[in-house]
Amino acid sequence: QMLAMGRALMMNPSVLLLDEPSAGLSPRYQEQVFERVLEVNRAGVSVLMVEQNARRCLQVAHRGYVLDQGRNAYTGPGEELLNDERVVELYLGSLSARARD
Repeated sequence: QMLAMGRALMMNPSVLLLDEPSAGLSPRYQEQVFERVLEVNRAGVSVLMVEQNARRCLQVAHRGYVLDQGRNAYTGPGEELLNDERVVELYLGSLSARARD
């Protein structure tokens, strides 16, 4: 995953598209991927990412789009979506909501 991201960055893109960049990786490497995504973004590259790890993705997202049945159900800053009770219940699990309380 890191190699693919590095190859894409060699072209000095203004936008980087990532499709499930943490898929199949150990938690340690998943964290490294998200750290690199943040570094790339801080360097001025816009990042558009599709990711199953919704919680971690929303933690690093400036803006998130949450789909339900293929349609945009929720839009907003990542931190706001991460704390939205509807998003938590539907996508992050009710245990997550109880843990915050």
